Amino acid sequence: MKSILTPSIRYMFFATIFFATIQAFVKYLSGYSVYQILFFRSSISAVLCVAYLKSQGLPLIGNNQKLLLFRALFGLIGMSFFFATIQRIPLGAAVSLQYTSPIFTAILAVIFLKERVLPIQWILFLGAFLGVILLKGFDARIDVLSLVIGIVGAIFSGLVYVIIRKIGTSEHPIVIVNYFMVFSAIITGVLMIPNWINPTFEASIFLILIGVLGYYGQFYMTKALQVEKASRTIQIKYIEVVYSLILGLFWFGESYTVISFLGIVLILVCMLLNVTYKQKNG
Repeated sequence: MKSILTPSIRYMFFATIFFATIQAFVKYLSGYSVYQILFFRSSISAVLCVAYLKSQGLPLIGNNQKLLLFRALFGLIGMSFFFATIQRIPLGAAVSLQYTSPIFTAILAVIFLKERVLPIQWILFLGAFLGVILLKGFDARIDVLSLVIGIVGAIFSGLVYVIIRKIGTSEHPIVIVNYFMVFSAIITGVLMIPNWINPTFEASIFLILIGVLGYYGQFYMTKALQVEKASRTIQIKYIEVVYSLILGLFWFGESYTVISFLGIVLILVCMLLNVTYKQKNG
């Protein structure tokens, strides 16, 4: 019998662990600007990317430069808004909002990739949005601006997934990540200057780890999306919400009302059902 633990699922599982850990570090470093965190995240990952490409004799410049630049731009915007959301609201809620991105991935895939969205998927999308409403409406810690920032971040994440699928296997995954990281390091390096805070020793360790884990997370996520349909691999990434809820509870002492928690569960279940149904009927 064929194992369900395909290489792409294993890749996405590792990416999920790395990304969840990064999110907890970002939350812990809330006293530092998003741009400063992103600079460390991007510059360290960029150095690792370049070192890997050179060691393997691979070109630094890819074949689809326009798509790679769009992936870098949209990735930076999405990550900036996501990190800002993490710093503003409870960790589990921020990650849950981010995971509405398949809604926008599906809509954008219809437009740009000519993919089909099944009728049941639209119902599930509405269910996820109902979860967002429950989360916002019954959690005083989530203001309207934070909600908007979270949704915008999810939209740009949806764009990133579509572009990676469009690129396919025509680029080495590290080339894709390298474009993203170098572009982000340059932009955030400029933007962080007015908001720079000298990091403590402890903060420096977390900032370095964010960069290292970010490199491996991006590598494994990109590789997973390249080698198998996104509908099969993306569902593994929803485990990240569970990790974030646990980290939020035990590390940051976060708690949720019953209705707010139901909102998170509704988002998670609807999005999981969406990718599962798409996998079976796509």
